[in-house]
Amino acid sequence: MARIEYYHHPAPPRPTVVAPSVFAVVRDDADRVLLVRRVDDGLWELPGGRVEIGESVVDAAEREVAEESGILVKVLRVAGVYSDPGHVMVDARTGEVRQQFALCVHARPVSGVPRPDGDETCEAAWTPVEHLDELPMHPAVRQRLRHAVAEPDHAHVG
Repeated sequence: MARIEYYHHPAPPRPTVVAPSVFAVVRDDADRVLLVRRVDDGLWELPGGRVEIGESVVDAAEREVAEESGILVKVLRVAGVYSDPGHVMVDARTGEVRQQFALCVHARPVSGVPRPDGDETCEAAWTPVEHLDELPMHPAVRQRLRHAVAEPDHAHVG
């Protein structure tokens, strides 16, 4: 999806909708985190996306991770809820302006080998926790990841 993102920008467009999305912090037995690299901006992020009408958050998380990374997962618990009104996105195709409302969940891998979808993601990889800070990442994604890794048994609300 082509998008323009505003993060604490001095003059963002006014949101017209709050659209729920869900992202998964997937960790394997080697304490690596599953990340995907976006096609549009080249940044690494947690796999995830919009919750579709008629879909539960758990179903959306499991579907989005499988689509973007090729990994089938099982959602375990909530990692955090993020509803920053200073984080606004514009869908360049439709003109929709939405305020970010993201739920992050912890998940475990069930099967699969990381592979990008070629549409939204150009890379998918298991990344050791100690190398997360080395990757180019949006500040909001980095914050969510840090919260989930530092306090895996605590759900952050912000």
